Amino acid sequence: MEVKTSLLDNMIGVGDMVLLEPLSEDSFIDNLRKRFDHNEIYTYIGSVVISINPYRSLPIFTPDKVEEYRNRNFYELSPHIYALADEAYSSLRDQDKDQCILITGESGAGKTEASKLVMSYVAAVCGKGQEVNKVKEQLLQSNPVLEAFGNAKTVRNDNSSRFGKYMDIEFDFKGDPLGGVISNYLLEKSRVVKQPRGERNFHIFYQLLSGASDDTIKKLKLERDVSKYNYLSLDSATVNGLDDAANFRTLRNAMQIVGFMEDEMQSVLELVAAVLKLGNIEFKPESRCNGIDESRIKDKNDLKEMCELLGVEQSVLERAFSFRTVEAKMEKVSTTLNVAQAYYARDALAKNLYSRLFSWLVTRINESIKAQAKTRHKVMGVLDIYGFEIFEDNSFEQFIINYCNEKLQQIFIELTLREEQEEYVREGIEWTNIEYFNNAIICDLIENNQNGILAMLDEECLRPGTVTDETFLDKLNTICAEHQHFESRLSKNSKFLTDHSLPHNCFRIQHYAGKVLYRVEGFVDKNNDLLYRDLSQAMYKANHSLIKQLFPEGNPAKVNLKRPPTAGFQFKHSVGTLMRNLQTKNPNYIRCIKPNDKKASHIFTDSLVGHQVRYLGLMENVRVRRAGYAFRQPYEPCLERYKMLCKRTWPHWRGPAREGVEVLMTDLQVNPEEFSYGRSKIFIRNPRTLFSLEERRKQCLEDLATLIQKIYRGWKCRTRFLLLKQSQITVAAWYRRYAQQKKYKRIKSATTVVQSYTRGWQARKLLRELKHQKRCKEAATTIAAYWHGTQVRREYRKFFRANAGKKIYDFIIQRIIQKYLLGLRSSTPSMSPIDGSWPSRPHLFLDQTHTELRRIFHLWRCKKYRSQFTEERRAVYEEKLEASELFKDKKSLYASSVSQPFKGDYLEITKNPKYQKLNNVMEEKVLLADVVSKINRANGKGTARIFLLTKKNVVLADQKTGQVKASVPLPDVSSVSVSTQSDGFFALKLKEGTASAVKGDFLLSSEHLIEIITKLHRVGTTAAEMERLNIDISDEFLVQFKQDKVCVKFIQGAPKNGNSVSCKRKNNRLLEVSVPTTAA
Repeated sequence: MEVKTSLLDNMIGVGDMVLLEPLSEDSFIDNLRKRFDHNEIYTYIGSVVISINPYRSLPIFTPDKVEEYRNRNFYELSPHIYALADEAYSSLRDQDKDQCILITGESGAGKTEASKLVMSYVAAVCGKGQEVNKVKEQLLQSNPVLEAFGNAKTVRNDNSSRFGKYMDIEFDFKGDPLGGVISNYLLEKSRVVKQPRGERNFHIFYQLLSGASDDTIKKLKLERDVSKYNYLSLDSATVNGLDDAANFRTLRNAMQIVGFMEDEMQSVLELVAAVLKLGNIEFKPESRCNGIDESRIKDKNDLKEMCELLGVEQSVLERAFSFRTVEAKMEKVSTTLNVAQAYYARDALAKNLYSRLFSWLVTRINESIKAQAKTRHKVMGVLDIYGFEIFEDNSFEQFIINYCNEKLQQIFIELTLREEQEEYVREGIEWTNIEYFNNAIICDLIENNQNGILAMLDEECLRPGTVTDETFLDKLNTICAEHQHFESRLSKNSKFLTDHSLPHNCFRIQHYAGKVLYRVEGFVDKNNDLLYRDLSQAMYKANHSLIKQLFPEGNPAKVNLKRPPTAGFQFKHSVGTLMRNLQTKNPNYIRCIKPNDKKASHIFTDSLVGHQVRYLGLMENVRVRRAGYAFRQPYEPCLERYKMLCKRTWPHWRGPAREGVEVLMTDLQVNPEEFSYGRSKIFIRNPRTLFSLEERRKQCLEDLATLIQKIYRGWKCRTRFLLLKQSQITVAAWYRRYAQQKKYKRIKSATTVVQSYTRGWQARKLLRELKHQKRCKEAATTIAAYWHGTQVRREYRKFFRANAGKKIYDFIIQRIIQKYLLGLRSSTPSMSPIDGSWPSRPHLFLDQTHTELRRIFHLWRCKKYRSQFTEERRAVYEEKLEASELFKDKKSLYASSVSQPFKGDYLEITKNPKYQKLNNVMEEKVLLADVVSKINRANGKGTARIFLLTKKNVVLADQKTGQVKASVPLPDVSSVSVSTQSDGFFALKLKEGTASAVKGDFLLSSEHLIEIITKLHRVGTTAAEMERLNIDISDEFLVQFKQDKVCVKFIQGAPKNGNSVSCKRKNNRLLEVSVPTTAA
């Protein structure tokens, strides 16, 4: 049976703030602290999840936890972000309701981590499959890309999101993800050019310098030293716990998974490097003769490298930093920029370049992760946006952020009340109006199209004439002075009030979360967000593929003189679109809280948490939820939980669940004003009533536990007694059996002993009789043997003296020979023909026999060995044998050729396409093909020739062309002359008077001399029409060269040219061949 659990079980503090009693800010914070101390970082306010950043890893995000919260009721288990994610996903999948999850909180509260947990949970519980897994992986891997380019280290958070992100994840009808769309809001691009003390620029700059390869750094013309770049702060260049190099590798991998091409990633890195180079451009003042101040670039090296990265002409960009062109109708006016204006232009270009690159990245990611199907999709939106910000120095960015949070608070209250009202109507409960603070008046103060702060700021920016932050503040004092949520020094003074905490250049707005003081300095410039047209046009002229996409307004053919929309107007429009989008979806809220400013675990600062509780409007949220009924629960779980409190419903209620709850509440005498019956739920007005029921249930559970213990102990004792009784019976039975077995074995052993003694006596008696009979037979046999021996000796004495010596000698010789032959059989050597071992002869008279037997055995062994030969192997051995007969002990080269097999065709002439032409010329089978050197008598040098031997001819051909140089019939060869040395020289002597002998004999040199002459001799021996070929082995022989005879003389000399044999001409009649001694 499945165990039913509830949010109320084992509760630390109060899991749902709606049930907190008494309700106050102190009790609210105290409850959060109590749960935080016990590692309970999640708490509910109805369906809203409060998440406190633990600043450490907790074992509550494991795959087992995912399975635990999968397909469970929201209030069934203890509060967890997985419960909210599962509720949203189940509603989207089963009820076809589009969902949105709104995550808010200040920097460092864990918003980004919360959004990752929601996305990872949805990815874990949705369907599986190759395509689905690819979509999930792309959606999850978009986070590292956006974090690298949109997150930075701040004093409050080491990985602070400096932009707002809203992601719509699209699902099919089964609940499997199809894709997504990301929207980004208000990137803090001012961080690119300036960071507060103790903070860093965006992560990507540090990741690039730390993690990129040396080759990439060289291509981007960068150096790894952070101090080389003006846009990077030095005091926080490294952050504990952040490995920039590893994060860069993660970024590259994520971009590949999302779908970025290699050239796109390179273009992005080039733009990042260009921003760093842009920050190093510095200007110096220069005065004209007319007194007008100009600016010039100090060192143009960084400008040159930046232009090379972006493909921009250096002169065009340099002019854009020095001049500004203003167009009005048909006129163009060019004015010079002073140093301050040049720095402003440089920083404006850097901010625009980076912010547009970030927007392009979001667009590029959307192209990769968007759903491909055109059918209607279910949508789950995840909003991760900045929380309410109250700093010591609040500027335009904080004003815009707080305006967005005002709108989110407005829609939060509206959607919460609407959800409450819809549930009351659905359940048939009378709806009562709830009093709450409506912040619409604050939103109107900011966004009103006529006299709102943003409208007046836009009007001031567009107004001709001198426009400053002070004129903007004067306008606010004129129009908004009477507004109850607006304060300034002038408006205060007009009411004769003094407030020294309000400086002259500031104004204060009473937001729903508290008062915020804004400094007007920079409002106009940041709202204008102006980039000079000269810079846009210079960027458009770049050869870089990505730059043209980022600056389309720089196209001269599409010049638009209309002023671009202001930053405030764009953000207001984006927020309006976001609000309309959220109102079409079912909302789910996660409120993130930072427990301390030290980013340390186990520290809970009451004042900091109280501040966040106030500006997140959590107390207001609790009051809205408690204004009607604080607790509601379906009838089935309610009856299942409290049925033990009534005898009529315990242990089983047989009727409808609602009737069972009615019987239960009547029996408990609960005041009817404290609860109401809906169609499917019971609504409890006051938490005290719920806690009273819980207290009664706890007491009843204790009584039930006591009863169960009593019954269990009685059952356990009875079971133990019966077990002991059964055990005693079993032991007694086994013992009786053992005793009878033991008695039987004793009787059996005694019987066996008696039987053995009886059989032994009988056996001994029989043995005595048999022995007596045997002795009688042996005695008769012995007597007969002695008698026959006596008779034989009498007869043998007559012949013994004449023939005894010869017979004894023959007998002894026969025994010696027999023993010799038997011994020889057991010690016969191995069957190898080269095994020369043989047993020694035991007696001298066996010497001739011993030698003959050794010869016969060797012949028989050789015959057995030869019988195993194939025809090819037999031919090889015959050639080797013939070579031995020709050259053994006659030529020194023979010893080294014994171990080398005779291959014959060393050139593979039939297979090698190089010699195909030569092979076609040959009409007979080639017996030997090798490369030899033909010796020239003029200088003794050799020329490479191909030597071919067939059964009828000797052919010499050119090695390179394969052309036949000479073909000599074998009958024309009279003899072959070689030396006794280890050289490879041989002379083919031709018969006088033959056609082949016209040009004379051939003096050749080969590494395979032994094989060549052996095959020549063998062919001459087997051919019937040829005479036997003579082999002349001598260190001095004559060779006929045309009409002259030359003496070839072989001598031993010192090694030259690496131990090689050298041939030199001594005179017209002598060739001297020097053979190294070491080669012999």
